Amino acid sequence: MFAKKSLGQNFLMHAQTAQRIVQAAGITESSVVLEVGPGTGMLTRELLAKAGKVIAVEADHSLLPELTNTFAKEIAEGKLVLINQDIRAFKAESLKSPYIVVANIPYYITGEIIRQFLTEAHKPSSMTLLVQKEVAVRIARATKESLLSLSVKAFGTPKYCFTVPRGAFRPAPNVDSAVLSIENIRADAFSSTDEEEIFFSILRAGFSQKRKRLAKNLEQVCATSNIESAFGALRLSPNARAEDIGEETWRKLAHLLVS
Repeated sequence: MFAKKSLGQNFLMHAQTAQRIVQAAGITESSVVLEVGPGTGMLTRELLAKAGKVIAVEADHSLLPELTNTFAKEIAEGKLVLINQDIRAFKAESLKSPYIVVANIPYYITGEIIRQFLTEAHKPSSMTLLVQKEVAVRIARATKESLLSLSVKAFGTPKYCFTVPRGAFRPAPNVDSAVLSIENIRADAFSSTDEEEIFFSILRAGFSQKRKRLAKNLEQVCATSNIESAFGALRLSPNARAEDIGEETWRKLAHLLVS
């Protein structure tokens, strides 16, 4: 079974790592798990050992025959559902019950997949993701915030679980990976669609030019007088940069700038 570079495939080959991922996800026999990219089925096998049901979405049709053969019993029992589809076209509302996302995500679509599920109307209760180590650090461990880290923290609590060396994959990527969990994902993170859109428009403007002061960046979407008033109310330095502001303060700032 050959990995396709065009799909960013790096197959997980260590059963022990798969077991640790399942443990980090907190899966129980009542869990419904949406697995993104089952690949060779290494993680799928461990998920099936713990979860009540697994829906595995695989974009590569050439992997389906082997997966279907390997897990014929679980498919017949209805414990495993295999879907041949790009996860970016998957509709979460098709899952009627609460669910957990567990995935070995191709590096190049990591941010896209995280955003997709955090902004779904039917959000997962948690996400446990095998991602590039640098991305996991930037989201959960970095001393400075980023657009991605704040986008995650607006909906849930990120946690760096453990490092996965590049040798755990076939083919081995050029960098190490890490397991990132996003827990306590809130369906009510924003009171309305308008509030969510305002928050992210302010956030994107704040990070639009990293070398500039936050106040200067915000001038493209807000009047200078509003910015000065909001900074004063929150006791923010006029020289503050977007990366220095925490998620709670960003929420307050967005509210003040449009009120």
